[in-house]
Amino acid sequence: MKYLNLMLAVGVLSWHGAADAQTQEEAFKARIQEAKELKLKDFEPHSIFNIPETHVEKARFSVIDAHSHDYALTDEEIRKWIETQKKCGIEKTHIMHCEWIGRPFEEIVRNYGPYKDHFAFWCCFDYTGFDKPGWEKHALESLNRAWELGAVGVGEMDDKGFGDTYARPVSGKGIHLDDPRLRPLIERCGELGMPINIHVAEPIWMYQPLDNHNDGLLNGATWAIDTTQEGCYDYEELMQSFERALKAYPNTTFIACHYLNMTQDLERLGALLDRYPNFYIDLAGRLAESTVTPRATRRFLIKYADRVLYGTDNGTEADMYQLSFRLLETEDEHIYNPNFGYHWSYSALNLPDDVLKKIYHDNATRLFQRKKISKK
Repeated sequence: MKYLNLMLAVGVLSWHGAADAQTQEEAFKARIQEAKELKLKDFEPHSIFNIPETHVEKARFSVIDAHSHDYALTDEEIRKWIETQKKCGIEKTHIMHCEWIGRPFEEIVRNYGPYKDHFAFWCCFDYTGFDKPGWEKHALESLNRAWELGAVGVGEMDDKGFGDTYARPVSGKGIHLDDPRLRPLIERCGELGMPINIHVAEPIWMYQPLDNHNDGLLNGATWAIDTTQEGCYDYEELMQSFERALKAYPNTTFIACHYLNMTQDLERLGALLDRYPNFYIDLAGRLAESTVTPRATRRFLIKYADRVLYGTDNGTEADMYQLSFRLLETEDEHIYNPNFGYHWSYSALNLPDDVLKKIYHDNATRLFQRKKISKK
């Protein structure tokens, strides 16, 4: 009897064991199925590679941030920003003026003026009365006044398809950089030594079909441009419009921020730099797009080191600056940053010291020399 009970117990345990194994196998298959059905937007991988992770507390050389915005809303926030600048090695920050910032140029100058050793200011074109004869007289007066208040340049202008919608106090919707009516303003910028910083287009995947072949789908879907809307230029039309302006105004300096949104075709971008000596780029807001192809980007930045400006366009926090230094200065690889909004990883560029000095500081120092010139 004892033997029979023992055999029954073993049978029950074996049945439970088989059932448990089946349950575990089914659970494992379910996890596999869940992984196969994971949405790309929910993909947040963590690197498993045992490779260096370098924290760069302060830039290797003094830095001029040639592209930032009016992020500090109070005097206390400005002073806190200055402390972060000192901590990270930022010598000066250029405050771009945009409609979306919401404050008039004069107010920005007034707020940051007590700290002008740490900040420089940019203004907008004034399109008031653009559709009326003689509008340029008022626009030139506004430009001259901004220059007298200390503006070093005009920007950030934009054209993502609909013209300069960033302008203040009046939107420049429908006004593209090659519009001949802008000639008096653009030529005056050349006379005053005021570069024009312009945001042309967006990364190309914002203009491509939002399907399974779109390499930058996550950001592409977030910032997609609907070129079917009336009056909207597509990516190629924007690039052609910008090049026409470069050609038409050889005495005016143009800075295309964000690598001209051409990180996917650095050969084409380099050809433009070769063709137009009045053309520069800044790196602001495109480290995610450029460090995904680190070898090609490194070669490009070394070759065109004299024509590239450092910029951030991304707030005031120390870790934001420090990440940019890590990506420019170190050899770190396979870096994930969910804040960039892509599904891919990044690799640092390990730029040579002489290139870093130019991009961080020397190019901006050379380019932003205010001319002594009479009012016009």
